[in-house]
Amino acid sequence: MRANATNADSDKLFEIAEGQQGYFTSAQAVDAGFARSAQSYHVAAGNWVREHRGIYRLRRYPQSDDGQLVLWSLWSRNLDGEPEGVYSHLTALRIKDLSDANPARLDMTVPLDFRRNSAVPPILCLHKARLASDEIVREHGYALTSPMRAILDLATASETDRAVISQAFQEGRVRGLITRKQIAAACLRIDLPPWLRKLIEPTT
Repeated sequence: MRANATNADSDKLFEIAEGQQGYFTSAQAVDAGFARSAQSYHVAAGNWVREHRGIYRLRRYPQSDDGQLVLWSLWSRNLDGEPEGVYSHLTALRIKDLSDANPARLDMTVPLDFRRNSAVPPILCLHKARLASDEIVREHGYALTSPMRAILDLATASETDRAVISQAFQEGRVRGLITRKQIAAACLRIDLPPWLRKLIEPTT
């Protein structure tokens, strides 16, 4: 017998999951008509894969290399179900192929008032900061900071080799991922490290 066959809308759930690389939350499944009491059935039946507490994936949906980015983005959702986490720092540069660094954890920037009742997953390294809308880049199912913002975060934290940051900046400029407008705005920051100012000012 098919669980919750009367109200469940598989097409609606697929539409939701398609925008998130096959992932969806328990609340989103409820919105598509799948009662919470029936969700364990779909896991047991092999229709869904439980990836984390309250987060599932359609088993037959093609998996991508950056699927885990969607997974942890969904983990960062607020009470309204909206993801608040934005990949940043080295992770943002790696996503854009501006760095070969592959740290063990994923850098994610969250709002200053970010709160979760559960423990932070070991794979995440959270940073709290305010991000302007023009510092956020939307991808398929997740968000990341612009390369310029990622470079500024790394430079001010003074925890990353300057050569890595310099290379990312030069590559970003060549590929058009860093604009003159972004550089000009960065030069106005009072906390801009002198070495980084020397690097970027000639390009304004």
